[in-house]
Amino acid sequence: MANLITVVRVLLLFGAIGLIYTKSYWVVVITGLLIAVIFAGDGLDGWVARRRNASSRLGAVLDIAGDRVVENALWVTFAVLGVIGIWAPLIVLTRSFVVDVMRSVALAEGKTPFGDSTMMRSRFTWFLTASRVSRVSYGWSKALGFVFLTWLVAWRLPDADGRVLDMMFDYQAFRALGWFLVYSSVAMCVIRGLPVIYDALHYIREEQAAESGARTRREPAAASIADRSERGEPA
Repeated sequence: MANLITVVRVLLLFGAIGLIYTKSYWVVVITGLLIAVIFAGDGLDGWVARRRNASSRLGAVLDIAGDRVVENALWVTFAVLGVIGIWAPLIVLTRSFVVDVMRSVALAEGKTPFGDSTMMRSRFTWFLTASRVSRVSYGWSKALGFVFLTWLVAWRLPDADGRVLDMMFDYQAFRALGWFLVYSSVAMCVIRGLPVIYDALHYIREEQAAESGARTRREPAAASIADRSERGEPA
């Protein structure tokens, strides 16, 4: 059920992006609310998995994949629409690729991004990346930031004059809060990714040490066999 929610979120996202491109004022306004629902589903799938005791490695990976599709697609969409600079999707996409590659290293060791088998190795890195405080604050920042950007698209439409959004965006404080949420989302995206890279390096070093140890054990055995062969003794 939780995995189904993740898939539905992604499908709704594609529909939402299509609605944004209709450039119809009320359609885009309602799409902002739809995007809020899509992000609310991110918490719902985790709650359902815990409620049904159905948490799994597949579910954790699928959840992250769904989040990546939603976030990256929206950043690219708003950059293409000229609402935000191209720097935003470039930063977020680069972070996504690097962090997910690093997480795959830990996954090979049986570690998951979140949950009881989390890859995070200290309380500090766990707090920055996997704690409820970190995940909820980042989730809210993204959700409200993307709603703001969606409504900004609606506000720039010709038929927005004199309507509700026109009055809201007239307030400088509202615009400042919206941009703060957008910029903080990008900043938190980077900050939450750094501990993953740091802790993943431990698993890489462990794997390299294991390979080096295996090589060291094989070399004396190979040398002994070669020495026996030279003396004509059976290996």
